[in-house]
Amino acid sequence: MYRQLEKYFKTRTEIDDKTLSYISSYFKYKKTKRNEFLLKEGEICKHYYFVNKGCIRLFSVNNKEEEGTKYFYFEDTFGTALPSLINQKASFEFMQTIEPSELLVINRDDYFNLVETVPQFGFVYRQILELAFIKSQERIYCFQGLEAIEKVRWVLTNQARWLTRLSNKMIASYLGLTPQTLSRLKSKI
Repeated sequence: MYRQLEKYFKTRTEIDDKTLSYISSYFKYKKTKRNEFLLKEGEICKHYYFVNKGCIRLFSVNNKEEEGTKYFYFEDTFGTALPSLINQKASFEFMQTIEPSELLVINRDDYFNLVETVPQFGFVYRQILELAFIKSQERIYCFQGLEAIEKVRWVLTNQARWLTRLSNKMIASYLGLTPQTLSRLKSKI
C-alpha cells in the first residue's frame, strides 16, 4: 500500500528506510468511488492526497455553472487544493475522484509537521510547489496564445493518456473549449 509513496520519495531524494517508514505512518489509506468528492467549494481543505491508483480532478464552477478544470492528479502524484490548504480559508475549488481511486491521505497538520521536521519531506514539498508553479505558468503562457486546434494538438502530444482516461467534457474544461468543439477538432487531426 505504501510502496508507491516510498518509491516516489526514493526517486526524488536520498532517504533511508526508517525515515520512509516514519513518513508513511502519517498516511491513511482511502478507497473512493467514481465521482466521489474529496472537497467541495466553500469547504476548508484539510488534507493532502497521494494517488496510488486512479485520478483526482481539481476544478471550479463559474457563475454560469460552467466547469473549469485546473488540474488532473494521476498515479504517483500529490494533489490538494493548495490555496485553501495553506491559508485555511474556504476553497473556491472542488476535488473529485473521476474514477475509482486508491489514495493515501495525510491531514494538514501532520503534513506541515513533516515539512518542518523531516528534511527530505521538506525538500520534496518544495519540489511539488516548484513543479506546480511551473505547470501553472506553462499553462497560462502556452494556452493564452494558442488557437483551439493547437490546444488539442498539445493534449495529443503532451497528455495522450487523457484521451483514454478522461471524458471529452473534462478535457474540454481544461482547455477552455466546449466538448462539441473538442470533438470536432479531434476529428480533424
